[in-house]
Amino acid sequence: MPRGSEELINARKEEIVQACAALYETMSFKDITIKEIGAATSFTRTSIYNYFHTKEEIFLALFQQEYEKWIADLDELTAKYETLTDDELAQELACSLEKRILLLKLLSMNLYDMEENSRIERLADFKEAYGNSIRAMTRLLEKFRPQMTRTDQQQFLYTFFPFMYGVYPYTVVTDKQRVAMKKAGTDFVYLSVYEMIYAGTKRLLAGSQS
Repeated sequence: MPRGSEELINARKEEIVQACAALYETMSFKDITIKEIGAATSFTRTSIYNYFHTKEEIFLALFQQEYEKWIADLDELTAKYETLTDDELAQELACSLEKRILLLKLLSMNLYDMEENSRIERLADFKEAYGNSIRAMTRLLEKFRPQMTRTDQQQFLYTFFPFMYGVYPYTVVTDKQRVAMKKAGTDFVYLSVYEMIYAGTKRLLAGSQS
């Protein structure tokens, strides 16, 4: 662990993570390197290794942050209302993820490689955030859908969370992909993040009551 106050250490970690996030807006995961991230920070590239051993650990920390932001959104939603119809709840969940495009983008990546190239301590931190997101969604269901059994809740959670993995690829399509699909004669209906999450969530909620 590098020397310095906890405040300084956390500030440097945050700077590294935010440098990675900025690069990820215009570069692909495979093209981003520790060198690129180091060039975007205020300290030397070698100093990064005091905080993160691989670029995958940096991305995992960014991923963890995005889950934590979404958890805060879910808890705020749970506290804000007393009741919500299926339509209203689907709308609110769609809005919560419409703000989290980076989370959806990270979900569409190959998590196996990211996790394999991270230390167990960093992976455990990430898994804690992931687990907390499931608990936050469970709290939401317990409040707004108290009629759901434990089995109903689990079926909702383990359909909704895998569903999130596919949202980004289906809603963010590059020009190259459009050209290829047109050339292949493959039809494509554009849906926004909001539209896809709303429709999927409303269908899940309706199914849980059947």
